[in-house]
Amino acid sequence: MQAQISSALDAVGLQSRACQEAGEGSWPSAFAVSDLAVASIGAACAEAAALAGRTTPVTIDRRLASLWFGFTVQPQGWDLPPVWDDLAGIYKAKDGFVRLHTNAPHHKVAALEALNCDADRAIVAARVADMSATAVEIAVVLESGCAARLMSLSEWADHPQGRAVRSEPLIDWREHGDASTFVPCPGERPLAGLKVLDLTRVLAGPVCTRTLAGFGADVLRIDPPGWCEALVETEVTPGKRLATLDLKSDGDRERFLALLEAADVLVHGYRNGALDALGLGEEKRRRVSPGLIDVSLNAYGWTGPWSTRRGFDSLVQMSSGIAHRGMEWRGSDAPVPLPVQALDFATGYLMAAAVMRALRVGVALSARLSLARTAALLTSHPLDNDDTPLAPVSDSDMTAAIEQTDLGPARRIRFPADLPMSWNCPARRLHADPAIWSV
Repeated sequence: MQAQISSALDAVGLQSRACQEAGEGSWPSAFAVSDLAVASIGAACAEAAALAGRTTPVTIDRRLASLWFGFTVQPQGWDLPPVWDDLAGIYKAKDGFVRLHTNAPHHKVAALEALNCDADRAIVAARVADMSATAVEIAVVLESGCAARLMSLSEWADHPQGRAVRSEPLIDWREHGDASTFVPCPGERPLAGLKVLDLTRVLAGPVCTRTLAGFGADVLRIDPPGWCEALVETEVTPGKRLATLDLKSDGDRERFLALLEAADVLVHGYRNGALDALGLGEEKRRRVSPGLIDVSLNAYGWTGPWSTRRGFDSLVQMSSGIAHRGMEWRGSDAPVPLPVQALDFATGYLMAAAVMRALRVGVALSARLSLARTAALLTSHPLDNDDTPLAPVSDSDMTAAIEQTDLGPARRIRFPADLPMSWNCPARRLHADPAIWSV
């Protein structure tokens, strides 16, 4: 594991050095993706081990950690749904490249409205080809959609948002007066009894709460009516209760506040300012639950002109120079993103580590993270010398148990740490449960 990445996590109070690395293999990339996998998963596991009362270092398998930066579900007799919508992806513009993110139906509608064209990939490609990449990006964003033009590392470094992100800490910690009353449980399920309210969507936030559930937490995920994540539900929903509330409704908002009052932890991925607009800003949350551990995620950072911009891992890779550097590294004539959604996964594990660090120090902390700041961590460290390719997934990589997901039976790739990770229910579809804490 690269010492620089490990040291960066130590600097923000995460116990990344309380783990050791075994195994070999790396994702092929212009950046140290597998090092980031080992460091971020290791930070979460070291925090969990400390809460469990373990005094020996946690061992992280490098190859398995790399695989846990992808999809761990291995269907038995069925196929996973496509990861991407048919219009999502990279398009050639008049003067460069731009990526559209259209997995959410309303984001797809926004992109088509901005481009004033039909939902046909060839038609979209022709329309984008007649426009500048900047014009496409601006038009889609103004329609409340999601797009990002390709920038180089140096362009992002000079961009106002790139400069803002560089000035932010990897984890922005804030201490509040009242401490959490939760007492960790020594043993294999150190978070047993911890109530975690989950307001996150694809993908970093759900990775965080999946991790917390795997260490024993009672996770209650809240989604708006009609929200669908069929592409990743089997990956991120095990161990969670999956409820529905419309936070724009007075009645449902009051129900949410009642749930928040009983919660130990809130994890949320709403854009900067979005909860404030719903009457659920930080001051309100603190009044309702003074000892709350509050961990939040934003795409493009918490300061600067893009702090309220919608974004996803694939878009931040385009903006931050990652996809451009990948193009140079491979000698390609088109952007080359990371081989996995590394910003999502790393940020998710860092969020989980932040929750557990707050529990370890016994203080009501809030922590703010962003995909763009995790990207800055990755791009600030050179690629290491380990070019051993990852061996193909084999049967020995799998858990023996069959998980009866809502889509069919599956096995999972073994967790990369010598630390127990298990869930009390399989992956299921969203909206399956009432909005109540388990009894």
